[in-house]
Amino acid sequence: MLTRTALRLTFMAFVMMFALVHVGNALGQDNLQKYFNDTACKVKATADPSQKRAILNDGLQNMSKALNRVESLRLISKDDRAGMDRLKITLQERQNELAGSNGYDRVPDEQLNAFSDFVVQDMEQADRTITISLVTLLLIIIIVILVT
Repeated sequence: MLTRTALRLTFMAFVMMFALVHVGNALGQDNLQKYFNDTACKVKATADPSQKRAILNDGLQNMSKALNRVESLRLISKDDRAGMDRLKITLQERQNELAGSNGYDRVPDEQLNAFSDFVVQDMEQADRTITISLVTLLLIIIIVILVT
């Protein structure tokens, strides 16, 4: 039978593990948000529309490449793959909008700053609706860093 001290320590360990997983997951999502926010800041700091478009395109492509690389790993769960697939669809839609392909109207040059803000907000909303585990989020972040 466990003593009171052992029970307390066990309970504290479970509480700490839950708290650390929650904080780690938030940090992973924050890093993804930071990536898109940094991209939007670069777009706004650039005057040339063609450079703005290239920065946005590169940012979206780099995230898509990172998702493809992480998804190819065998250790990724079915749930994570489903979440990543939904995120890839969202990224592809934003790329189509930017380029004006697959039935989308091309984002006008004068709206690229607003579009970069829209992408940040869209990814923030995706964080709330798309579930990806902490390990997968960290892998995506690492690969994005390596790709850029």
